[in-house]
Amino acid sequence: MIDQNLVKAGLSGNIIREIAEYGAEQAKIVGEDHVYNFTIGSPSIDPPACVFETMNRLRASMPAWQLHTYAPLIGLPEARDKTAKYLRKTFGLPYQMQDIIITCGTSTCLAVLTRVLLSGGGRAMTFTPYFMDYKYYAEAFGDGLTECQTDPDTFQLDLEAAEQALTPDTMMLILNSPNNPSGVVLKREGLEALAKLLERKQIEYGHPIYIVADEPYRELVYDGQEVVFLPSIYKNTIYCYSFSKSMSLPGERVGFMAFPPDLDDYMDIYSASVAAIRSFGYICVSNMWQRITVECLGTTSDISIYKKNRDLLYNSLTEMGYSCVYPDGAFYLFMKTPDPDAEAFCRRAMKDLLLVVPGDSFGTPGYVRLAYCVSRDVIERSLPIFRKLAEEYGIAK
Repeated sequence: MIDQNLVKAGLSGNIIREIAEYGAEQAKIVGEDHVYNFTIGSPSIDPPACVFETMNRLRASMPAWQLHTYAPLIGLPEARDKTAKYLRKTFGLPYQMQDIIITCGTSTCLAVLTRVLLSGGGRAMTFTPYFMDYKYYAEAFGDGLTECQTDPDTFQLDLEAAEQALTPDTMMLILNSPNNPSGVVLKREGLEALAKLLERKQIEYGHPIYIVADEPYRELVYDGQEVVFLPSIYKNTIYCYSFSKSMSLPGERVGFMAFPPDLDDYMDIYSASVAAIRSFGYICVSNMWQRITVECLGTTSDISIYKKNRDLLYNSLTEMGYSCVYPDGAFYLFMKTPDPDAEAFCRRAMKDLLLVVPGDSFGTPGYVRLAYCVSRDVIERSLPIFRKLAEEYGIAK
C-alpha cells in the first residue's frame, strides 16, 4: 500500500517553487527586468575567493579520476577530521572525526534525524515561523509536528507556550537561528531558559528530548549579533550545518552533522543515522566539493551586500507603512500583509509580477516572506510596486 501521507505531501506541492516557476515563465514573456522575484533563498553573490583558489589547486594537483571518484558513504576521513578540528577550535567542544558525518546539506540531516528519532513513535516540535519542510519530515517518519507560537511582536521564544506545547510524546525539537523565514536571531537568554526547561522535562518524561540545530545561516548575521552554539548549552543537541548559504554554494549540496560525544544514546543514534543515510541514498557527497568546503571552513561570501539589501528593503517598506519584524540575520524579511489573507495579498502582488511567499506556508498567517538575496537593482525597481500596493490597501504613509 502506498503511503498516503507521501501522496498528500506530493500533491500539495511546494508553493515557493510554484511561485518562482511562475515568475520564470513570465520573465520569458515580459523580460526579467519586469519580474520582481523574492521567492527562493538562493544566494546571488559569488563564493569566497578561497573556494576558487582551492578548486584550482586541487585540479592542478590531483588526477581527475581521484578528484571525481566516489567518496566514502559518510564522508572523506580528512573532511570529517578538518570539520571536527574546526568545531573544537571555534566552539571549544571535544568533537572528533568519528562524531562527524558529511551530508548533502541540512535537508539530508533533517530527513535522517526525524526518521531516526521519530520512527519508533513520537512527535517533533518547532517554533513558528518555521521552514515548511519540517512538517513533511515529521509527518513522514513520526506522529507529526507540534507548532509552538513565539512572541508575536519579536518572534523570540515564549517559554510559557513552549512548556504547554511539550508533551511526553515530544522526542525532538527543531531550532533554526538565524531563522528562515523571519531573519530573527534567537537570544541567548531565551535559549538558556529553554535548555533548562528541556532538561527538566527529560527527567519528568523519562526519555531524552533532542534538539536538532538547523543552522545553514549561522554566519549570515549583522550588527554584531550573537548566534548561540546550541551544543554548548544543551548536551543533547545534534548540530546540522550547510555550506549552501554562507559560501553561496546551494547547488553543490554539502553540509555535515555533528554528534556530541556525551549525547544520550550516542551509538544508537549515530549508527541509525548512518543506516538512514544509506537507505535514503544520500551517500557519497561530491569528493571534490567536500575537499573544497572543508578547506574553506570559516570563510564566507561578502555578506555586507546582504546587509545593504536588508537596510534598503526594511527601511523602504516601513517608511511606506508596512510592518516588518527586524531581521538580524539570514537574508529574509517577514512582512505583515495589509490584507489578513496573505495568500490573497500574494495573488494581488502577482498581477504586478511582484512575487513573495505567503506566511501560511511557514505556520504564520498574515505575513509574507521576501528573500532579499537578489541584486540591489531588483529591490530598487520593486519599490514603486510596493508603494502602489500600500496606497491601494490604504496603509501608505
